[in-house]
Amino acid sequence: MRLASEGRRRRLFSIRQLAGETMGGSLMSRRCGIVLLTVVMGVSLMSGSASGQTETWKPPRTSDGVPDLQGVYTFRTITPMQRPENFEGKVTLSPEEAAAFESAENTRLNRDLFDPITGAPSAGYAPRAEGGVLSYNEFWYERGIELTRDKRTALIVDPPDGRIPYTTGAREKNRVMRANLSAGFADSYHDRSFADRCLMGFNSGPPMVPSAYNNNVMIFQIPGHVVIFNEMIHNARVIPIDGSPHGNLRQWVGDSRGHWEEDVLVIETTNFANGTAFRGSTADTHLVERLWRVDPDTVFYEFTIKDPHSFTRPWTAMFPLRRTEGPLFEYACHEGNYGLEGILAGARNKNTQSVEESR
Repeated sequence: MRLASEGRRRRLFSIRQLAGETMGGSLMSRRCGIVLLTVVMGVSLMSGSASGQTETWKPPRTSDGVPDLQGVYTFRTITPMQRPENFEGKVTLSPEEAAAFESAENTRLNRDLFDPITGAPSAGYAPRAEGGVLSYNEFWYERGIELTRDKRTALIVDPPDGRIPYTTGAREKNRVMRANLSAGFADSYHDRSFADRCLMGFNSGPPMVPSAYNNNVMIFQIPGHVVIFNEMIHNARVIPIDGSPHGNLRQWVGDSRGHWEEDVLVIETTNFANGTAFRGSTADTHLVERLWRVDPDTVFYEFTIKDPHSFTRPWTAMFPLRRTEGPLFEYACHEGNYGLEGILAGARNKNTQSVEESR
């Protein structure tokens, strides 16, 4: 039985402490970690006792004997990636607190309630006088309406404060990027994000993250490969799990290779292209994703991201992929991306000047 890493043992120990338990004895295996996370985090959608069912339930196998992760799943949730400041030190919410947060958040994000003149600054939309333009109405959004089942205040489970551990330089770089995107600066299409240019989805990753819409993914397997097909930008990652080494070609989505650790699919991705950024990460990012089934309709998805240029330490987030009805629909963004032409025309009309990094 393969043993968990030192960092993972520390995190599992912290999670178990949250549940009021003690962990004695030796190193814990990955399987014990899965059971513990399933019970304590409470994300599984099983109808009965999460503990009892998870310990006895066995995932089905494919024809080549590995766990069957296949299906169409949604990962929508309004649980924020980072813990909000008003929840500092609070890992989960009570049922009453969760209901209040969900109600307030659904109101704050509801596009049908936005005033096109005053905008909605708390949701990222500036007033019209400052160049703000409201997006689609609420019909087009599928961000979800509730927190994860365990009522966590953040998807980040490590560090314990639920916050991304940015370096000082990365914080400044992100501030400048946000300011330029918000102001509409664009001397060239290179000044706009990959999402604006319809080259990469803002939630498909890797890693995947819940967002405003298209929070759907299909997983299918053939011997030696796993395919993760995201609805956003209809991006498909074909991931070898045959032991082949990483290639040398840098790509926007990086170069992924997978392997099995007991019933957990582990995917390591390196060789990101220069300029590809996830929350401010650089081309030297090392990403590890883990997927494992906990019941017939739920796959847990966890990722750990490491980049010494942007983060003071590795950090980890986790959330469930829940089975949903298909099919996935084509997200035809680039084929009709007249929006980018409008962005560039508007920027030139405003003559917006670039925000520079502080020295």
